[in-house]
Amino acid sequence: MKTTQLRQYVIVDGLYEEFVAWWRETMPVLRPAMGFAIEFAYGSSETNEFTWAVSVPGDAAEFERVDAAYKTSPERAAVFEGLPDRVATMQLSFIETY
Repeated sequence: MKTTQLRQYVIVDGLYEEFVAWWRETMPVLRPAMGFAIEFAYGSSETNEFTWAVSVPGDAAEFERVDAAYKTSPERAAVFEGLPDRVATMQLSFIETY
């Protein structure tokens, strides 16, 4: 069993390419090191939308435990330090795979 979180963003106008370049360089290293698997990532520069999913082995409680550790980690703090907020809106939800 694994728990998967869908992460849907609308990126601030004019920052889409910068965000994607940062994400490609950072998240495929950081998230797996913190216990997540990146399931997929898709984006549309036309609409500034970026959608991706991360998963953790186990149930939602385990996901929340891993996510809480990630959010308070010095590794995460380091990659976000000094960055402008490039995400205009964010929607997070747990999803099922069939």
